[in-house]
Amino acid sequence: MALETGPISNLDQTSRYYLDYYNDQICKVFIVYDSEENPFRRLISLAVNNSVLLKSVLALAARHRANSGYSFENAIVGASPDLLQIHQDALVFKHQAIQGLTHALSDPTISEQDTTVASIFLLIFLDLLESGSDKWNFHLEGAKRLITSGQLHELQAGKSQDPGRTIEQIRKFIIKQIHVIETLGATFVRPKLLSGCTSLDHPDSLLQETVEQSFIGCPEYLLHAVQCLSAYRDSMVEPQPPTSTTSNTHMQDITSVLDLIQKFDCYTWASNLPESQKTSTRYISNLCKLAQSYKLGALIYGQRILDALLDVNTPQEELVSELIGLIDALRDDGRLLKCVLWPIFVAGLECRSQAQRDFLITSLEKFWLDTNCLNVVNAAKALQSYWQKTDKQASPTQWIFDIGDLDHDWLFI
Repeated sequence: MALETGPISNLDQTSRYYLDYYNDQICKVFIVYDSEENPFRRLISLAVNNSVLLKSVLALAARHRANSGYSFENAIVGASPDLLQIHQDALVFKHQAIQGLTHALSDPTISEQDTTVASIFLLIFLDLLESGSDKWNFHLEGAKRLITSGQLHELQAGKSQDPGRTIEQIRKFIIKQIHVIETLGATFVRPKLLSGCTSLDHPDSLLQETVEQSFIGCPEYLLHAVQCLSAYRDSMVEPQPPTSTTSNTHMQDITSVLDLIQKFDCYTWASNLPESQKTSTRYISNLCKLAQSYKLGALIYGQRILDALLDVNTPQEELVSELIGLIDALRDDGRLLKCVLWPIFVAGLECRSQAQRDFLITSLEKFWLDTNCLNVVNAAKALQSYWQKTDKQASPTQWIFDIGDLDHDWLFI
């Protein structure tokens, strides 16, 4: 669908091309199910009236287009000659977006605008397209600071005037997705790298779930459980070792969280989503599998945290095999496969079978073909590097701590 009307018609030809590309290609990549309610598409109406947000949108589109010249096996090789100009466009738009943000952040009246937060938010997704390492956490922290001090914070507290339905939906969407990125992103980085999620607590109405306005579709219940588990993991690296009483309390708490995860009913969750009331049984079944993949990933992650506390190594082959089976079941639906990078990576950290490892790498390759996100390529390389390291060791590693030492702070979601 071409964008031709209103302020868009005043843009230069290059900008219009990439804005059209963003509308057609980008919006569907970073959402579970594309629809007219897609918040990424709603950003267009703001972008055409704000140069910083526009440059962020164009940078995202140009980078995605340039990535199409890479292959899964040789993504580090320079862009193909016919895409060199597009690669250059991506760099220029990114530079202009960052310059504009630097100026906006120096002006308190501009820094608190929704478009400023949205621009930073899009740079996190640009990081996914570029590599998925090292910069996303800075953008995340910056967006969080603005949310908790600016207009978005006022929305949470119920103080702001009615900003209009589109703006309000975008605000809620950004807060939700930052919560997702922070929660799952914290699991594959060094403990305590991120500042924590407490500043982004929201009323229940703000976190009402809908996959048509969700980046990856992980149930909020499971996100909260993972957030709690990460807090217990981080407590293990405190300078002062915990007392026996504290350790015993943590053991009981982690066990309780794992029990709650185990009892989470994925089918009920999928059936009660607003979209599920008007869709097919197959649609609900696939969403159930999507939720189950996160449920199993959370169980595996939580068990490894409990193991670290108790200094044991619980076999998890059955859970891993079940998780890989779910990933296999989702491979035929590209819309949902692109939502399960986190479960795929958890499975990869646990699996020992070469057949399972080969399957996961081919799944990541299919993921890459569906998204053009270089963080997927780097996920495959990180797993292969991790396998080479662990296969040489006699005793199992504690990946909940070790994965943060793989040269970069990765965002694999």
